[in-house]
Amino acid sequence: MTAVERLGLAALHRLDPEQAHGLSLKALQLGLVPLPGTVTSERLRTRLAGLDLPNPVGLAAGFDKNATTLAPLARAGFGFLEVGAATPRPQPGNPRPRLFRLSADRAAINRFGFNNDGAPAIAARLAHRPAAAVIGLNLGANKDSEDRAHDFSAVLAACGAHLDFATVNVSSPNTEKLRDLQGKAALSALLAGVLQTRAALARPIPIFLKIAPDLAEAELADVAEVALASGIDGVIATNTTLDRSGLHGPHAQEKGGLSGAPLFEKSTRVLARLSQMTEGRLPLIGVGGITTPEDAYAKIRAGASAVQLYTAMVYEGIGLAARVARGLDALLARDGFASVAEAVGTGRKDWL
Repeated sequence: MTAVERLGLAALHRLDPEQAHGLSLKALQLGLVPLPGTVTSERLRTRLAGLDLPNPVGLAAGFDKNATTLAPLARAGFGFLEVGAATPRPQPGNPRPRLFRLSADRAAINRFGFNNDGAPAIAARLAHRPAAAVIGLNLGANKDSEDRAHDFSAVLAACGAHLDFATVNVSSPNTEKLRDLQGKAALSALLAGVLQTRAALARPIPIFLKIAPDLAEAELADVAEVALASGIDGVIATNTTLDRSGLHGPHAQEKGGLSGAPLFEKSTRVLARLSQMTEGRLPLIGVGGITTPEDAYAKIRAGASAVQLYTAMVYEGIGLAARVARGLDALLARDGFASVAEAVGTGRKDWL
């Protein structure tokens, strides 16, 4: 981490977390943040569900909910970006405070509730996206929707022309009963609708499914079965957790989804188990607690073809993506892998 990043983070951590987040986005928009540009190498170049990535380290959804910082984020060292979640209509989300730092645990708890500007506004920004970047959108449902399954398709229809991929997010804990859509019958119907909408796009794009880390074994097996049968292009494992085991500090029991370092082991075990269940037939993206190149490498060796991070930037700065990508390159070289793909799943047994 540079001295500038260290000073910037120290200043932001004196503010309310959501205010600090807004200021970090504004600093990116104004060009006040030094950015490394594209980070890549022959070893890091990755093909994911037909997408060519300069490196396999992506930005997880939630950092740029409204697609307002696409150009600077495209220069921040990430191999791909996921923005959103977007819902068909704008909504304010849950009352504040709704974001909490757990500094002792290098973690955060949020209960935003899909606050966003709505699909039309987000689509208008995506229409002016940087052409060379790989950009996806997390699809969500309005809190008061009478047909949440249809909401996912509606957002895809509105925004799909400007995307490289889209993610069906049925795993946020902050919209009541949303996780119920991870059940076998409901998930099958929802994905069928989204894929029907995808087929109508002028340029069909990969569709990913983002799952929770709190699924029981039978529930995870159902997700694996549906994912393989549905025709989706990959699974993102995992979203935030409701588990509060071993946390410290005054905000440890706040309601919402926990992200950051405490999620790493749980999410990686779910990833490895899903990799085993799908037998390598479906690309997986590993998310949850990645702070170092070693964390990213562990996710890949557990079965991920690519990874995403977000919360660790609260503690490590925007330069983390580039540092993780470069460190991952060195780890792959150390162990004799010529590509990311060669390393995928080679350490899965360690997590089962």
